[in-house]
Amino acid sequence: MSATLRDTKSVFERYEAVRPRLPVAARRTVTREVPSLLAVADEVDAFVFDAFGVLNVGETPIPGAAARLDALRQRGCAIRVLTNAASYQRDGAIAKFKRLGMRLEDDEIITSRDATLRVAGPRNWGIIAASGDTLADIPGGGIVLHHDSVAYEQADAFLFLSTADWDAARQEILESSLARNPREVLIANADLVAPRDYGFSLEPGFYGHQIADRTKAPVRFFGKPFGDVFAMVEASLPGIAKDRIAMCGDSLHTDILGAVAAGWRSVLVTQDGLFAGSDVGAYAAASGIHADWQVARI
Repeated sequence: MSATLRDTKSVFERYEAVRPRLPVAARRTVTREVPSLLAVADEVDAFVFDAFGVLNVGETPIPGAAARLDALRQRGCAIRVLTNAASYQRDGAIAKFKRLGMRLEDDEIITSRDATLRVAGPRNWGIIAASGDTLADIPGGGIVLHHDSVAYEQADAFLFLSTADWDAARQEILESSLARNPREVLIANADLVAPRDYGFSLEPGFYGHQIADRTKAPVRFFGKPFGDVFAMVEASLPGIAKDRIAMCGDSLHTDILGAVAAGWRSVLVTQDGLFAGSDVGAYAAASGIHADWQVARI
């Protein structure tokens, strides 16, 4: 957990500080609280779920989440999971949800890593990845960055997949290299933090915005709230109108803002994620980001 992003208030304030880099969405002002997603299932043809804070917290499934997916499917609703987790290759992401007990088809899972690699052509990448990542899906390959500053200088561009093994010292080397020689940085997970069993973990988006603040390097963010992943979900749901798709997430600035910008409906989930134990209404009012519906758990 970061000393700078230690609680919901500090995370919210950082998202507001980087708001100029996020999509612009039409303001909504009314959120209706409902007991579960079953209460709005007649108004929605496809439910799209964030993972952390909605289906799971860290490696722990949220009670009732898997059963709710099954119930919605039985009602005739399409199901998708849209996650900003980019530490896993696609088969690893699929395996994780199966471990969590979620009955999902492979093509129902869309990740920010998928979106990033769609545009990441073959280059000599400087790669920030988890230690167990084989990087078999990375075009052109590259070198995983550790503490050797020479490797940073040799990279043509940077691909930030995971913070699992990242630290402040390596971030300082990266920023220094980019200050001397600005190169493109692709942030494959736009989240600032993720809710864990122990608190919040810093995610690639946190470091990406820090790079954008401190250097002139061009930084591109992928995943919610940015449009690439929403377009990928829509392409997987042919024939379903935008206003019949509902994004279910725990973050105003990623899940809800992204859904509103895409023209979708939205559901803010409050019990287990970013706003657990907080007055979410006050945060929504302060940001001007309002979901259509609000539930404690799905």
